Amino acid sequence: MIEHYVLIKHLHITAATLSILFFMLRAWWSVREVPLLQHRWVKVVPHLIDTALLVLGVMLMVMLSLWPHQHPWLAAKLIALLAYIGLGTVAIKRGSTPAIRGVAAIAAILAFLYMLGAVIRHSPLSWLA
Repeated sequence: MIEHYVLIKHLHITAATLSILFFMLRAWWSVREVPLLQHRWVKVVPHLIDTALLVLGVMLMVMLSLWPHQHPWLAAKLIALLAYIGLGTVAIKRGSTPAIRGVAAIAAILAFLYMLGAVIRHSPLSWLA
């Protein structure tokens, strides 16, 4: 499996990029109350992307023997991931007003940027490390 590391890593990065870009588009549609947000494909595609992202991330974690209890940056990333998911649901569908959805979307994007910094810097301090 390690011989496929580079491919899996690049697929994971691609899935992460698609995930945040599609999230930002859907969040914009949610704040603007665009009816396109209700189309079936718009509801299904993010689940496919995020499932691939999660599977690829777990594969990398196992492949490299990186465990959250041994690597604080990974634990911080996973906690931020939960925050990103929670904020994302508020931004896309659970926020009662466009303003609430907009604030949640910005917070979700900030959580994503924190995760990116934690991964790049290998530190729970993210970009501040």
